[in-house]
Amino acid sequence: MPAPALIDHPYNGRDVPRTVKFHAPEIVFGIGSMQEAAHAALRLGAARPLLVTDSGLIDAGWVAELLGYLRDRGLDATVWSGLTPNPKEHEIAAGHEVYRDHGCDVLIALGGGSVIDAAKGVAVLAANGGNILDYEGVDRATKPIPPLVMVPSTSGTGADVSQFCIVTDTARGTKITILGRSLVPDVTVIDPRLLTTMPDWLNAATGLDALTHGIEAYVSLAHNPLTDPHALRAVGMVTQTLASTIDDPVNMTFRSIMAQAALEAGLAFTNAILGAAHAMSHQVGGLLDLPHGVINGILLPHVIRFNADADPRPYVAIAASIGLDEHRGSAAEAALAVADRVETLARAVGVPRTLSEIGVREADLSKLAQFALRDACMATNPRSATHAEMIELFRTAL
Repeated sequence: MPAPALIDHPYNGRDVPRTVKFHAPEIVFGIGSMQEAAHAALRLGAARPLLVTDSGLIDAGWVAELLGYLRDRGLDATVWSGLTPNPKEHEIAAGHEVYRDHGCDVLIALGGGSVIDAAKGVAVLAANGGNILDYEGVDRATKPIPPLVMVPSTSGTGADVSQFCIVTDTARGTKITILGRSLVPDVTVIDPRLLTTMPDWLNAATGLDALTHGIEAYVSLAHNPLTDPHALRAVGMVTQTLASTIDDPVNMTFRSIMAQAALEAGLAFTNAILGAAHAMSHQVGGLLDLPHGVINGILLPHVIRFNADADPRPYVAIAASIGLDEHRGSAAEAALAVADRVETLARAVGVPRTLSEIGVREADLSKLAQFALRDACMATNPRSATHAEMIELFRTAL
């Protein structure tokens, strides 16, 4: 048997023999592709699927359209929309009751990251029982879950292709991360039409989330040659296109680019994992129940500068991917230019500049730092941090 190939990591100065895995669902992509979700559910054995969604998607008419496709396939769907942004543990328990009481078999999620995470949570409970908080960590849900079909309505979370499920623990005021290969959905159906009904704030938030996914996946300790191209393409597409979707929300070229950016960022981060921006954002979101992508938009420039203080070299390729001339200079200059460009984009799409503007207080920082250091995403951040360093990193964004 030949020796394992050496994978070049140009920014750590050595070749490392590694074997990598790349997890991904079946992907259907294209304008008007939503009807394929009904076909996918049928192929996966559905008779009584549970359609998880939210009131905004119902009001926009997308749920009625999908229900029509499901009826055409002879499927008797139950709709559950009893969740809020940043799904809570008690909401997932309620969704599981609906799934069980109606004898459902396949889960279809039509919505953004909160809807998709809720559907994953219901699937975990359907197979494994107990409380969703019991499954915090890696591979804690051991029994096979029901099939999952995803129809994302935002361009950024990547939840439709990821092995992550994020749930708010209301008692502790934090978010927990459930991570496992079984949480990668079976099929994702990406129809860029659905992006046209997002409000501007959600468009901005999810776009910045995709940008954070791309950057953090590329610099992650678990990055690899299979994830790097997806990460860099996503960063370039978001940086060049997000602001245009605010100005021209029904332009299907822009929406298709952002849908692909979200997809590629999701494929990158679910396989390379993430870093400190997400570890920190999960805690702020759990404390204040605020949009995840908005918090990322505030934190990411500070995390880039923090990581670059230890090693700026990964950010050279990122600077090149977004067309910054500084990629031709020193690595430190490239990293700082990337951080500045992220800040500029976040301001352009209306995200606040500081954590204090969204309600974080100095008194919160120690608790936020403590929980962030325990978050699974911190394990792959390229620079480790002490509790004191994490407090100071939060403070720079305050």
